[in-house]
Amino acid sequence: MPVSLSLDKINREEYMVSLKGKTSTSKHTKMHRIVTNLQVMLVIAATLSNAGRLHDNFRYCAISCRANGASLTDFGGVGDGTTSNTKAFQAAIGHLGQYAEYGGSMLFVPPGKWLTGSFNLTTSHFTLFLHTDAVLLASQEESEWAVIDPLPSYGRGRDTDGGRYISLIFGTNLTDVIITGDNGTIDGQGESWWNKFHKGELQYTRPYLIEIMYSKNVQISNLTLLNSPSWNVHPIYSSNVIVQGLTILAPVNSPNTDGINPDSCTNTRIEDCYIVSGDDCIAVKSGWDQYGIAFGMPTKQLVIRRLTCISPDSAVIALGSEMSGGIEDVRAEDILAINSESGVRIKTAVGRGGYVKDIYVRGMTMKTMKWAFWMTGNYGSHPDNNYDPNAFPSIQNINYRDMVAENVTMAARLEGIAGDPFTGICISNVTIEMAKKAKKVIWNCTDVEGVSSSVVPKPCDKLMNQESGCDFPEVPLPIDNVEIQSCYYRRKFPLGDHVLKHL
Repeated sequence: MPVSLSLDKINREEYMVSLKGKTSTSKHTKMHRIVTNLQVMLVIAATLSNAGRLHDNFRYCAISCRANGASLTDFGGVGDGTTSNTKAFQAAIGHLGQYAEYGGSMLFVPPGKWLTGSFNLTTSHFTLFLHTDAVLLASQEESEWAVIDPLPSYGRGRDTDGGRYISLIFGTNLTDVIITGDNGTIDGQGESWWNKFHKGELQYTRPYLIEIMYSKNVQISNLTLLNSPSWNVHPIYSSNVIVQGLTILAPVNSPNTDGINPDSCTNTRIEDCYIVSGDDCIAVKSGWDQYGIAFGMPTKQLVIRRLTCISPDSAVIALGSEMSGGIEDVRAEDILAINSESGVRIKTAVGRGGYVKDIYVRGMTMKTMKWAFWMTGNYGSHPDNNYDPNAFPSIQNINYRDMVAENVTMAARLEGIAGDPFTGICISNVTIEMAKKAKKVIWNCTDVEGVSSSVVPKPCDKLMNQESGCDFPEVPLPIDNVEIQSCYYRRKFPLGDHVLKHL
């Protein structure tokens, strides 16, 4: 706990003795008072020193270590839950930017409740670190959220035409940026945004919690994210991204609170995350209709492993529906799905164009599901009426293997597009235990082509039986070669109210 004591009060404290009803300050008494004051001051100084060292020096894990560091309190931050810290974050990041080429810098957020509007990570070689007892509270004042242009691969906001509110933590054109902590918390306080969405009162698209654009060497890890206004984590147009050790929680009826959405990214690793969501736990994306086709940046070389997901109305892993720039080489393994609508879902439509190919999923356990597998070619939802009705998506080489599921309402709903079938589907070594009130049609397959082996219950005829299993690449992707280092944080500025004079 932070130590907050007043030395002035202790120095003014009177230690008097009463003799026969009179106040006395004998030499003995005065000496005792001096000694007592000195002892108290020494204890307080030691306590302050220990508390300072506790927060000023510690080890943490990251893809890059930093040579310079400071605390948010050094820039006037107040963690009382009511004082706005937007300017403190802006000042801290602005100041620490000068160290980008001198070993980088880290901003430490100590214990407390830190109310803040959106702030921009404007410097490379930078780490934002949240103490385990630090809570960032997103401001509910719309004036603290700037409005920015729509994403070029989307053409408009997802909630409304035009612009969108900037994310709580936003960064663009960065190299080597880390958002991490000792399981500190970021609370989006999203209920007011959800209510405006439901009532149609939004002027612009809701903000996300974290969005990093046009960047490389990104780490987002070891945090708890709560109640995002919309999507939680959105790396976009970026490469070499690691998302690790996140706990993401939102009410299961909250709108569009996707967990992690890698979007037009290359070489991404998502692992060891626990997500409870009102939408897809992970949604892989690459742009929307004609805007995504024109932008032409796919998501590829994506690894997802050791994910636990609860999403009663959406997918554990979704591919699309905004996939017009293409999605390829996605590898997911060791996935636990609980009380979710579908295990793996491919979402697309005529007008999307693009492709979803070379998808590999293995080692998935599903408990209480509506569908184990779902592919849909009629998702609809276009940004405007200018999409190309002749832009057909290509869905091919989809591999699911080594899975078990229980209490499932329907094994699979595989619906391609007439004249544009989904091809190269492979399902092997999968056992699905149906629910007591399962659908009469266990497998529904239209406009799809593929094979299956060792699947229970027996798949539809369009998945022809074969003896061999489905593929899963054994050669690791480049992102798996990125190692996490053990780093040491040392604050460079002293404690006290006068710290700013040293900056």
